[in-house]
Amino acid sequence: MSTLSARAGVRAAPPYTRVKDFLKRQLSHARWRPGELMPSEAELVAKFGVSRMTVNRALRELQAEGLVDRVQGVGTFAAQPYRMSSTLTLRSLQEEVEERGHRHHAHVHLRRSESASATVATRLGVARGSRVFHTLIVHSDNNVALQCEDRYVNPAAAPDYLKVDFTHTTPTRYLLDVAPLWEAQYTIEAGLPTAREARLLGIGRRDPCLIVLRRTANRNVPITVARLTHPGSRYQLEGRFSP
Repeated sequence: MSTLSARAGVRAAPPYTRVKDFLKRQLSHARWRPGELMPSEAELVAKFGVSRMTVNRALRELQAEGLVDRVQGVGTFAAQPYRMSSTLTLRSLQEEVEERGHRHHAHVHLRRSESASATVATRLGVARGSRVFHTLIVHSDNNVALQCEDRYVNPAAAPDYLKVDFTHTTPTRYLLDVAPLWEAQYTIEAGLPTAREARLLGIGRRDPCLIVLRRTANRNVPITVARLTHPGSRYQLEGRFSP
């Protein structure tokens, strides 16, 4: 008497998911460096015993997630880890300011190593009491305070973080260079500044702000958590969509 390979009523996963999951797992383990050519469609067809259409669907979904780049007639390449998808782009505020032809200035109010509190440990994903790096920086556009950046960094991801001169580069730009991210989580909300943020930004405690909470990681290794507070009257979040 024969047996069924799957329980009755449970549908087997589509064939393309086997190809996609394999490639995604290998990418997460750095099997291919960013920009390196990956197996061809023909190689994947032979390896998994599936159709070219099945392989093509797996690659299309990986491309939509920002994990691979495909060049027609050439092949499939591992994407840069921080290029998550076409709907998410991490940019340094310095770049935004300079693109407007304005002058960016950063005032570093705090730069130190400290013990992670329970709250910071939970947000960053490290053990309570472990060593973390902490910076507090105000970014200005033509001497007008535009962002208060309160950031914690995992030393394991960026051991030289505190040695960097953040009056010449930003933490975002530096971290993208030394610890390319694989995962980013965002929360964007309207809220009120803390007393310290209001003082550093030169605004009132009741002035509305755009607050971005951001956490990044590289293959399950936490990199940084940051609270980015922007005066609502001086900053706007822009985007563009084309069908």
